[in-house]
Formats: sequence, C-alpha cells, structure tokens
Amino acid sequence: MMEKKKKKWGDRPDGVRVRNLDSMHVFMPYMLPNRTDNEAFISEKVDLSAINAFLEKKNAESPQYKYTIFHVVTAALAKTIYHRPKLNRFIAGRRLYERNEILLAFTAKRVFSDDGDEALLLINCDENTTVDSLHDTICHRVSKNRKEGEVDGATKIMNILAKMPRIILRGIVGIMNFMEYHGCLPAFLRYVDPYHSTVFISNLGSIKLNAAYHHLANWGTNSLFVVIGEKHLEAVANPDGTIETKEVLPLGITLDERIADGYYYTKSIKLLKHLLTHPELLDLPAGMAVDYEEKKVPAGK
Repeated sequence: MMEKKKKKWGDRPDGVRVRNLDSMHVFMPYMLPNRTDNEAFISEKVDLSAINAFLEKKNAESPQYKYTIFHVVTAALAKTIYHRPKLNRFIAGRRLYERNEILLAFTAKRVFSDDGDEALLLINCDENTTVDSLHDTICHRVSKNRKEGEVDGATKIMNILAKMPRIILRGIVGIMNFMEYHGCLPAFLRYVDPYHSTVFISNLGSIKLNAAYHHLANWGTNSLFVVIGEKHLEAVANPDGTIETKEVLPLGITLDERIADGYYYTKSIKLLKHLLTHPELLDLPAGMAVDYEEKKVPAGK
C-alpha cells in the first residue's frame, strides 16, 4: 500500500529514494543502465464474462457516456498499483525511486483517420479513485480535446522545439537528459510527458489491432507499459475440464525488471486479474483493501 514518506536528502521532486537496498540492486543500474535493456514482458488473457455483465449494468444507468473495457482496465491498474507500490518505482540517475503519485498516461486520437492527430493525456489517481471517477475524468478530458481541439502540453512543447535547428535541438535534449539524471527537470515538463507516468496504456483493441508488446523508453521514468489488445472468442478450459468458447481480452505488460522481483510481479498480476474478473470491486475506492489470496484448506478438511 502506498504511504506518504518524509522527504530526505537525495530524494527527487517526483519520487522518494529507495534506501537500504541489497548490493545486487545497487549495482544493477550501473551494470545495466538502460531501461530498454531490462524489459520483462508478461502476456495475459482475461475472461470478459464478468466485465461484460458489469458494463451492461453501468451503461444502463449512464447511456450518454458509455463505460468501456478501457475504463475498467485503467481502474484496475490504478487499484493494483496502489496496493503493489513497487510497480510505481523507477530508476533515474542510476538510483531507485518510488514515485509520489500514481499517474496514468494514454493517447487519444482526435479523429479516426490516417492523418488524425493524437493527444497525450495524463490522469492522477489516489486512494479515492474509483471506476466512476476515472470514467468521468477520461470522458471529460477526451471530449474536451476532440470538441475544442485542445492541444496537450507535451505537444505544445514539441511543436516549439521541432522548429529549431538540429544542433540547438540536440543541445536542448542533452540539457534535459542532464536535468533528468540529477532530478531537477521542471515540473511543467514532467506533468505533460507520458514517459514520466507510472503506467503508459495503449488501447490497441479500440482500433482493432491484435498486438500485445510495446517497448519501454530510456527517456523519462516510465517503468510500466500496458497494451490492451482486441477482444476475441477463444476456446477456454473450465476448472472441471470442459471446453467452452468465451470472449477474452489479451493484455501485454512490459516492465522494468530492475524495480522488483518475479515473485512481486506474480502477485501483482494475480491482483490485477482478480479485479478484472470481479469488476464490482472497482466501484470501491482504490485504497480499500482487496482479499485476492486463495485460502489454503488444511489437509483432512
């Protein structure tokens, strides 16, 4: 569970330095400094039966701005990260930090066409976040962007820099990398850049693209990338051994293996899948605990 920690010397504006590390985790950022060299990829499929029933109920109550699979997945990710805070860690300047906030990032296409522009959106989540609050925020931000043609902050900055000569642009990027390394990149840049988010989400299923993997980036502090694939029918084996055709949703999760170990990731994925197969839990605040561990029955019982 995320806890607010007192700032100390060596912390960054966007994160608290993780101290008392074992020697292996101290050396890893020096021996393997690039995030893209430390990618671990996890592929999962989620039975959509519970989500479909959940969405049908939600949309009967709110027909104007429909709830979608994207809203459910983002809410599940926010709740998972809140209760599994190591997923909110990042390496910068060869040191390990834990982010102060949960930031979800995604792109929204203004017009579904080959030449349609994309907007980069970041949403802050906390212990009070629910699927309803995320739905309302996402719908408001996307609708405003599409109707008013609002240009997001990251695009505004890139539009200015892109007009500069290459030698100047290269120097500016070099300065930005130096500031990032030392933890002094201005907040107005961090809060508009999706590569400074906790998790970057790509909803490829919305454009009927059946893909799962997406790379991380060495720029920024983003250590977790989630791709939502296209839902489809698939033969699924039930616990009793029978085969049934069900609608499933593929998820591709790429993460920086330096921020936690395999056991931690296993339990985190288990929580995420539990939330997606019990979406009614997302009506509750993200900070509310979830019992997702299987109860072991003593022998002879």
